Amino acid sequence: MDALDLQILDLLQRDGRLSIAELSERVALSQSPCARRLKRLEEAGLIDGYRAVLNRKALNLGVTVFVNVRLQHHREDAVREFEGAAQAMAEVLACHVVSGAHDYLLEVVVRELADYEHCVRRLQALPMVQDITSSFSIRSVKTGAPLPLR
Repeated sequence: MDALDLQILDLLQRDGRLSIAELSERVALSQSPCARRLKRLEEAGLIDGYRAVLNRKALNLGVTVFVNVRLQHHREDAVREFEGAAQAMAEVLACHVVSGAHDYLLEVVVRELADYEHCVRRLQALPMVQDITSSFSIRSVKTGAPLPLR
């Protein structure tokens, strides 16, 4: 991967709707070689996909909660079951294995507190979950930033 590939990736993560014509113009490359590079980057797995970034508040999904989860034990079956449950919950946008006092950090987005309560009850019902603590986001300062490629 060279500087031109990094430039293409940077432009696309900022605006995934760029056409090959626009992309090739911005990187000062003709369309065919630009399209070939893009295809190679996609095939190499550097681009996971393309999607629209939706406005959470406009869609009435204004409650963001960061949820710390501690498991009772770390047997492989319990870990697999918990991670599968987290992946199956539409409200869970992200689930990270973390170090420290907890095992997982989840980012949960819901319409209102009652929806969050429902989500927590589903987590509490999992037999391997020992402890759940929640931090409610008051306001987002920075989200969805492009990856630092340079």
